[in-house]
Amino acid sequence: MYHSVRADPPPATHALSVHPDRFAAQLDALVELGLTPVPFGALVAHWRGVADLPARPVVLTFDDGYADFHTEVLPRLVERELTASLFVTTGWLADAGPADRAGSPLDATLSWTQLKEIEAAGIETGGHSHSHAALDAVRPAVLGDELARCRDLLEDRLGRPEQVFCYPFGYSDARVRAAVRTSGWTGACAVANTLARVDQGPYGLARLTIRRRTDLPTFRRLVAGVGVTRHYLADRALTKGYAVVRRTRASLSARPMLSAKPTLSAGPTPSPRPTPTREQDRP
Repeated sequence: MYHSVRADPPPATHALSVHPDRFAAQLDALVELGLTPVPFGALVAHWRGVADLPARPVVLTFDDGYADFHTEVLPRLVERELTASLFVTTGWLADAGPADRAGSPLDATLSWTQLKEIEAAGIETGGHSHSHAALDAVRPAVLGDELARCRDLLEDRLGRPEQVFCYPFGYSDARVRAAVRTSGWTGACAVANTLARVDQGPYGLARLTIRRRTDLPTFRRLVAGVGVTRHYLADRALTKGYAVVRRTRASLSARPMLSAKPTLSAGPTPSPRPTPTREQDRP
């Protein structure tokens, strides 16, 4: 799982960015190790029994739709004749119409014209919601709109049926996964920081986070499946802990409000928990 590839990222995307030179070295390492990048949709289709894969497939995914995919990622993929999957937040696109703009991108984003060029170069594009909302925390009507607007815009502007989806922040639950399935997407990926397996199901496939600090020896070990659990131990513990917090919040917000007589305050109102940063892009 990648986000941004640029030499001088802004602070908001720095931790989850990769320097272009390091990214190029990672691509070369994949080739040297005998791994073949395939689109995410091809992996889903294979596990559904309708497509073949090379002996050692790997899926390169890019979330959000930042402009550096066109300037830094695409040329390096094309030079090596490799492919990837790009998941786009449609309301963030640079030339989104006034009625379609939504959310707050953390860096410059792609345009629709660039998306068409990216697809023409053999890169798979998929949905990443419309406004990059945490889908497991929104009302059903909002969830439906996030999925439908994203899908409709991509299909209308790119001229083909949309197939694959990626959960913003990696957040999903049974309700969200069911909505993605009934909306017509054939598969979706989360984060989880473990290797993807068929028993995860087509709507919860795991990915490994690649960060600014992921050096080349570590990258080579991870894509070879060596030391994955140990490397992401802290990530996975934090993921589980925050999942409990999110479930508790959702449960409390769903409870009916009870009327009560006003009482005197026993002290200052405690500060709310901080919102997780983008470094915590995990389910």
